[in-house]
Amino acid sequence: MTHAPYDYRADGPLPTVKQHSVAKHEVLRTYLVEYLQTLVGSPGQEELRVTLVDGYAGAGRYRHETTGADVFGSPLVMLQAAKEAEFLINQGRLKPLRMNIDYFFVELDKDAFKLLGRTLDEQGFNGRVGADIQLFNSRFEDQVDGIRDFIAKKSPRSGRSIFVLDQYGYSKIPASQIRAILKALPSSEVILTFAVDSFINYASDFDQTGRLLQQIGIPDVLKGRTIEDIKSKEADFRLYIQSCLYPELVAACGARYYTLFFIRTDGHGDYWLVHLSQHPRARDVMTQVHWKKNNHFIHYGGPGIDMFQALGYSAALDDQYMGQATGQPSLGFCFDNLAAEASAKTLMEQLPHIVYAHPEGISFGELFATTCNTSPADTGKYKEAIARLISQKDIQVISPEGNQRQKASTIGDKDQLIPSSQSTFGF
Repeated sequence: MTHAPYDYRADGPLPTVKQHSVAKHEVLRTYLVEYLQTLVGSPGQEELRVTLVDGYAGAGRYRHETTGADVFGSPLVMLQAAKEAEFLINQGRLKPLRMNIDYFFVELDKDAFKLLGRTLDEQGFNGRVGADIQLFNSRFEDQVDGIRDFIAKKSPRSGRSIFVLDQYGYSKIPASQIRAILKALPSSEVILTFAVDSFINYASDFDQTGRLLQQIGIPDVLKGRTIEDIKSKEADFRLYIQSCLYPELVAACGARYYTLFFIRTDGHGDYWLVHLSQHPRARDVMTQVHWKKNNHFIHYGGPGIDMFQALGYSAALDDQYMGQATGQPSLGFCFDNLAAEASAKTLMEQLPHIVYAHPEGISFGELFATTCNTSPADTGKYKEAIARLISQKDIQVISPEGNQRQKASTIGDKDQLIPSSQSTFGF
């Protein structure tokens, strides 16, 4: 969670939390449970070593502003997710795997920090504080170097870790800090929230845009154009600014792989949940979570491998949604069954162009890794499209042993995709 606008009072009622924050926590829980399981490479693995960091930990407990129910914050979500993952991993194992997980919870607000300590105590974690749970009443930027050094020492080869940076707004975390994390710790990941609508409102209302962009670490986003010029000449200036902002933000953070979709709110959807990593597997797991939690997410681009080029209205995008009125951008891509079919159909049109450009073959792993960042599809959607192309005799998929694949479920990263000699595909 974040500092403002929560009313943190150590001796007062619990601060209230909005539904979109509850959605973020649900996604975080699901991602951690799923991803921690993928880190277990073999039944004989004895230990899982990882570090979880919450840079804006908040109070640990809230009251839902609509239902009045008690809701745990991200530190408790992390602890509970690790426990659930441990249970699932150890099902059927003769020797239980040891979860070597360290937690760093950083919170600047003194009242929030007191509430967090109280929540951990009430939930039975107090005995672990100072052992595997470290608490800091501090700014995250004052602790990040020490945390990074701890992780590098604990996991010298990979630095496996997940940083949750749920800032309030858009300017608390300079991109340079995220770049330093990802560079120093090759297997680290960052889950970042970015209030893109608030950024655009601020940029629209004040003549301080340049200084703000410099503070974030992305000074060249608008390519010299003024907000007034963009508003007067672009049909949808918000979507235009978003389309300029996302590649600069990702590039400045230094991530090789990323997902970037809107968290649904009561309005248009004004928060980005950004997942940054250096490995396509992490990217794929997060994308799978978006599909599983489709009622929480939306994006306003296309369903194929060029989704961000479709920002704004496009008649072609309506066609990709099988002729149904999409109401772009008000409806958008909702990660539902309609979107899944649109992704499969669009990938069927786009992927053969890549395969035919590699007559010697391209592995499925390379195909996915080189196109996934600009697609809302996960590996399952890619494989479904490829299986359909196989049935149409447009491409062939050959295993390392020389066997031909026919079903989506059998396609592996090392399988080679090659043009079919009986292809009906035409450019």
